[in-house]
Amino acid sequence: MSRGAPLRVMGWGTYDASRHPRAGILLDGLRASGADVVEVNQPDSTSTAERVDAVSSMGAALGTVLKLPAVWFRLARRARKEMRRKPVDALLVGYLGHMDVIAARVLFPRTPIVLDHLIFAADTARDRSSGSGLMQRLLGVLDRTAIASATVVVLDTDEHLAMLPNRARRKGLVVPVGAPDAWFESGASRAAGDPDAPLSVIFYGLFTPLQGAETIGAAARLLHERGANVAITMVGTGQDHAATVAAAGEAPVTWIDWVQPADLPALVASHDVCLGIVGTTPKGSRVVPNKVYQGLAARCAVITSDTPPQRRMLQDAVRYVPTGDAEALADAIAGLATDRTELAALALRGAELAQARFSPAALGGELMARIAQVTA
Repeated sequence: MSRGAPLRVMGWGTYDASRHPRAGILLDGLRASGADVVEVNQPDSTSTAERVDAVSSMGAALGTVLKLPAVWFRLARRARKEMRRKPVDALLVGYLGHMDVIAARVLFPRTPIVLDHLIFAADTARDRSSGSGLMQRLLGVLDRTAIASATVVVLDTDEHLAMLPNRARRKGLVVPVGAPDAWFESGASRAAGDPDAPLSVIFYGLFTPLQGAETIGAAARLLHERGANVAITMVGTGQDHAATVAAAGEAPVTWIDWVQPADLPALVASHDVCLGIVGTTPKGSRVVPNKVYQGLAARCAVITSDTPPQRRMLQDAVRYVPTGDAEALADAIAGLATDRTELAALALRGAELAQARFSPAALGGELMARIAQVTA
């Protein structure tokens, strides 16, 4: 890096910021902090379901791996052309870049590399009860190799930082997941709610065990049986979808299989309450999910599980409930339905915290400082 010149960072790899916005948040945060950011990116078209399959079977995993070298070759060619035009100080390999970062280390051996290691592959497979014991051990090797290939490893919570191998702990940097600017824009333009209308509640996700969607379905049934003035929308499909529908029983839930990512911020901002996670899996106790940050940015009141990382990150900006407790979740939703003053106050606290700490501009500074340190 030339003295006095802006830090130049290249986003590199197969990340898909439209479906998984974390990479976009980090890159936008670096831009907001004064970095010169360029992207050399070919988003992976593999669906989330196919990615889950890839950690469940050796055949699916092999199919995923075999298609990547051609993509890396094209990305490397584009990156080198960009580097000849103007050198870069560091590469940032985006979310789900476990294999991308290994390729990047081989292709660019002298360039500092930042890995956004938002999930550990082996941990995710265990959480979803996917893959054999052998497959999970291989994913553990993948995690360790990815971490070893990086210069800086970005994680989202202290709990995930503690999962790094001891020798790699010094590489770690905790940066909350945050929310893209589009969510803040949707929150700023949301209309005032009608206090006489049913409380509108939304959940969206992949219906994984971590999310606890089945508990949300059971809470919807309880609210319906109580005659609560509540309207619940659930967006997405996945592993626990059928069990969630069964748990909801006769509750008049609005089920939506898919929403385009670009349309999701406005949809969420049109609701009063955004639900986070309430699952009981070990991984659930180590994360603050993106939907919590996004719900805060959209100026919704947020209800989520009472776990150490969420308490630490979110303070009094959300309503907490015990994991896996449908009764407590139903009580929390019903309480906000009957106390619209608290609903508004909770949404305001959340929006203020999100703007101060979880916007791209708020998140970029510390990452910028670490990259400057390793490129000095």
